[in-house]
This record gives sequence, C-alpha cells and structure tokens, in this order.
Amino acid sequence: MEKQEKMVVGVDVGGTKIKAGRILGGEVIQSSFSKVDKNASQDNSLSTLFNTIEEVMTDEVEAIGIGVPAVVDPDFGIVYDVQNIPSWRKVPLKDLAQKNFNVPVYLNNDANCFALGEKFFGKAKSYDNCVALSLGTGLGMGILIDGKLYNGVLCGAGEVGMLPYRNGILEEYAGSFFFENEYGESAKELYDKALQGNAMVLSAFNQYGVHLGEAIRAILYLFAPESIILGGSISNAYAFFKDALQEVLDSFAYQKQLKKFKLETSDLVDSPILGAAALCL
Repeated sequence: MEKQEKMVVGVDVGGTKIKAGRILGGEVIQSSFSKVDKNASQDNSLSTLFNTIEEVMTDEVEAIGIGVPAVVDPDFGIVYDVQNIPSWRKVPLKDLAQKNFNVPVYLNNDANCFALGEKFFGKAKSYDNCVALSLGTGLGMGILIDGKLYNGVLCGAGEVGMLPYRNGILEEYAGSFFFENEYGESAKELYDKALQGNAMVLSAFNQYGVHLGEAIRAILYLFAPESIILGGSISNAYAFFKDALQEVLDSFAYQKQLKKFKLETSDLVDSPILGAAALCL
C-alpha cells in the first residue's frame, strides 16, 4: 500500500461523539470533537457535524471521508437510519457536505472504515483476505477480499452481529450489551475491575470470550480469512478473554486452516478517523 500523500479529513460519527481529524501520511495532525445529541433535529445535528469538521479544515485538505453507524449508499451519498441520531432517516450527506466544504466527500459505515483503516495504516497491510471486527457497543465487521473492501448492497456486508444466537442475536453477546445485560455494568467498568484481579469480573470476560469465539468460528467457516483483527474499546481487554476464545477455536473443524490463520488486535490510535480518511485514498 502506497504512503498517503494528500491531506484529507476523516470523520467518525460515533455513538456518543463526532470526531474529526486532519490527516497526512497516516498521522493525525489536528483533531476536534463534539458530543452527539440524539434528540437533535436533522438540521441541528448536521450543523454540529459541519462545525466539527470546520475546526480541522484548511485550504490544503483535498477530500473528506465520513464513517457512520448506518446503512449507506456510497454511490448516491445517502445515509439511512443512523442509530445514534434518530432524525437522520434519509440524509443526502455527501451532497450536503460537498456543497458546504467544496471538496469530494466519501461515505461508508463505520465497520467498513475500520477495515479500510487497517489496510492502509494498520496490521491488514500484509493480508489480502482479512476481516476486521469492531468490539464496542455492538459487533461490527468489515471484510477485505483480494485486498479490497467488500461492501455488499448499501454497505451492508458483514453484519455478523445480527446472526441468530442463543435467545437473541450475536451482537447481544459479543458487544458491550453482554456486560450490561448480564452484569449491570459497562465493559469499561468491568475492565477496570479486571485489572485489579476481581474474580467475578474475570469470569465475566471468560464468558464473553466464549461468545466472541463462536462469532469468530462462524466467520472462519464463512470467509476463511488469513487474519481477523480485533478493534474497538473491548479489544483493550483481550488479555482477559483470549484463553476462553482460544478454547472455542480449538474445536474448529479444519485445524489445518487454523494454522494459516492469525488473530490480532489493532494497535492503531484514532482508528475510526483514520479509517474514514482511508475512504479518500
């Protein structure tokens, strides 16, 4: 992958905040953020987005990439049903942003941006066929096939979190929902306790590792990737659930395939905005 040579802006419309960064050569030169108001009108939330971007814009910026937690039509530049901004039911975001900033704008969903960011700036550089799993509020997945991002229809490929699992869907067990539903605390709160050696919390992460292991095992059967790269906030706790996850993978039917597979954790800082920036490249 060639080194990035043009100045771009990457934007992550996250669950609680919008973050933008001006990026050159894989380095975030300047960043800004604003809180997401889920009750804001479409016009007000767009103003918040554009103001956040404006703080990092310069005349040298050649393009803007935006990642959103939603269904996206990248050809027409429309985002649908943004989960954390209910007023965004159908927003022609590409046209609105291009008119506002007068540079090309590229859109995709946040999980796909994560995968692309890993391809340009992270550990996916050395793989042609790779999956990036974002472990956060939910379970997001981006797919790289022959070195290129696979979007599917309306960027909908990779919704592994929606697969039926136990008495619900995988996302309820392999995202932060699991910790909140089963233990009444966030993954971050439990992670802090795990660092202190709390036995109950260590058991919670073991259980989480089993559920995530089942998700990864399904991905291995479906895509046979060279690598799966874990990112998102829960991946910081990998040391506490990796053994339980590995036990599940030990039951994978094709052990020869498993020997050619590598499970990794992302070491990218600011991966959401770097991933969005990679849309421009």
